Amino acid sequence: MNEEQKIRRATYHLWTFGFSKLISTFGNSIYVFGISLYILTLTGSAMNFAVNMLCSVLPRTILAPFVGYMADRYSKKALIIISQLSSLLIVIGLLMYSIWYGISLLAIYITTVLLTISSMFTGITFTSSITRLIDRERIQKAMSLNQMSVSISAIGGPVVGGMLFAFAPIEAFLTIFIAAFIVAVILEATMNFRLFEVQNENQITEKESFWQGMGAGIKYVMNQRVLKIIFTVAIFINFFAASLTIGLPYLLIEQLQINAAHFGMIEGIFAGGLLVGALYFMFRKEVQFPLISVKFGIISYGLLIILMVLPLMMVFPYWLQVSYYSLLALSIGFALTYTNTPIGVMMQKMIDEDLKGRVFGILETIAQALMPISVIIYGMLYDQVGPFWVLISSGVCVILLTVFLIRPSIIKSIYPEKYGLSIPVPEISKTDVEKRDALI
Repeated sequence: MNEEQKIRRATYHLWTFGFSKLISTFGNSIYVFGISLYILTLTGSAMNFAVNMLCSVLPRTILAPFVGYMADRYSKKALIIISQLSSLLIVIGLLMYSIWYGISLLAIYITTVLLTISSMFTGITFTSSITRLIDRERIQKAMSLNQMSVSISAIGGPVVGGMLFAFAPIEAFLTIFIAAFIVAVILEATMNFRLFEVQNENQITEKESFWQGMGAGIKYVMNQRVLKIIFTVAIFINFFAASLTIGLPYLLIEQLQINAAHFGMIEGIFAGGLLVGALYFMFRKEVQFPLISVKFGIISYGLLIILMVLPLMMVFPYWLQVSYYSLLALSIGFALTYTNTPIGVMMQKMIDEDLKGRVFGILETIAQALMPISVIIYGMLYDQVGPFWVLISSGVCVILLTVFLIRPSIIKSIYPEKYGLSIPVPEISKTDVEKRDALI
């Protein structure tokens, strides 16, 4: 296949990838929303709802490194097709069970665990396959399409799910999920996951055990200064994200008495901010110095967290409170995309092809492991200290950590040409220079 044919095929992959992700994430969003409402309606218990969330978080925390190892060792296309078909069979099993015996909490919990595992195989393998499917010049566009599918699903899934919940039985959610994944599997089966394949010395051999393969992945991360910075930044962003996921509903509903319908609108506008950010990166040229964009995005995110407390400091009329938090939600969504998209593109380009599964698996484990801890910590802080000081201190910590981790000396070491330097300053290693050159 010549270069022109490869580019045409990559264009097909780009749009097929985006459409497939949109269909599967939209179907999954409807399913998750419907199951959540069903659990709350069936039991009226927040604890049962929390158990279902735990069934989703724990498998990701424990199994993500293993999934990453599998993605590096075996055929990526086969893993994706098998995992998608497994998701189909799991939901078909729940549908048949509900028809024959009626739905039950235990059946939902088991389905959630199995679906989490199968979707994790799909997600990590797909993420580690992007540079095999699409030419390097359009990786940012692919990451933007991925974010767009997530954003559209976050906006539309609850709307469609709410309508179905009001007028249709639980089986309707399962049927839509099944139909969406059938279409996704058909599309993914047409993709060539070896289009831009590159072999290197990090490929897992038949003799390597799981622990040896994972050890190679961890060693690789530890030897890449730039990658360690990205990992550290991603970890603390995930930790401080709980300040909003826990604090926003607590502040708006409990403290400011915002109407539940208006709160739902504000959350929808947040997803709209993610979508606006995705569209921005979709149509702009690729970021030349991604770590600088990441720094700006995270500092903006920290400032927006601090600004959340403004209506607690002065009297706002109700309509202005709703408008103010709607604008903040839109800005936070955009800031997160402004941060995540350059990080995603940077990681796609700098991580060796045969290590991507393991690296992304390690990252997911670390991020998921911190989630329950941060939720518990922030739950206690909001009860004991209140939202004013918790939000201010969280925003300040985000800004200070960003300023330290992505300090000017680091920026100069990674992008010496931006500052007219002919050679890297001492903080960067030879490996980092090679990786940095690959990004430019």
